[in-house]
Amino acid sequence: MTTYFAVIEAGGTKFNCAIMDGDKNIVAETRIPTTTPQETIGATIAFFKQQQGQYAFSKLGLACFGPLDLETASSTFGNITATPKPDWSNTPIRQQLMQALGVDVIIDTDVNGAALAEYLWGAAQGVDVAIYITVGTGVGGGVVINGKPLHGLVHPEIGHILVPDKHNVKCACPFHDNCVEGLASGSSIAKIWDAPGETLSDEHQAWEVATDALAHMCHNLLMTLSPNKIVLGGGVMAKPGLLDKVVAKTNASLAGYLTTSTPLNEVIVAPQLGGISGLYGALALAM
Repeated sequence: MTTYFAVIEAGGTKFNCAIMDGDKNIVAETRIPTTTPQETIGATIAFFKQQQGQYAFSKLGLACFGPLDLETASSTFGNITATPKPDWSNTPIRQQLMQALGVDVIIDTDVNGAALAEYLWGAAQGVDVAIYITVGTGVGGGVVINGKPLHGLVHPEIGHILVPDKHNVKCACPFHDNCVEGLASGSSIAKIWDAPGETLSDEHQAWEVATDALAHMCHNLLMTLSPNKIVLGGGVMAKPGLLDKVVAKTNASLAGYLTTSTPLNEVIVAPQLGGISGLYGALALAM
């Protein structure tokens, strides 16, 4: 008898919702725009209620944008907390889904989910320390250590690592000066340069600013967590040549300090799961 899982990749732009089996096959799916919590979560619940008659599932994996309250003893466990996404702060998303669907909801950050998926099935299979970074609308990072997503005081917020101000550019983050997200995310690039990144030429200063920030981020991660793999994904990283530039700048920043037989371009790599890493991450949580 086939076991089915409900999965959600809950992003700031859209909710990717699906029913998947244990072999990673998608048997039903939909995409719901991320508007208000009432509209988006309501439509999500309606989709899964439609599927429950045909595909019985007892678990829902929720790989969600954050920040999240992941402290299991907390009265607000599973809530989205102080997010810059308008209207979504303090949304009890896990509780709403559990009550409406009557199933167990396993929640983690979208990037912790993607990191777990890349560890299980993708570019970081079986390594001791795997980091997944998405550089898209925002910049988020997930960490998997010995097969388990990293939690601590809260969860990794790698996008908000501070980096040097080398270009005298106004950071677009509403919380911090000179953090990675405020300099390298798609939304920040559009705000800083008053144009979407896809419209900017390869020679535009935006890419120097973004790759410098990402290289400093990689340097700091290599020095603090000693990852076997740093997987750089997301829409911004789809730009041809950007990954190579980040690797080269990270290598220059390290200045020969790390002694390892693994070339840096085999440590800092692209995802193998591509655009489905988020759904696979939600499946990994549910399983």
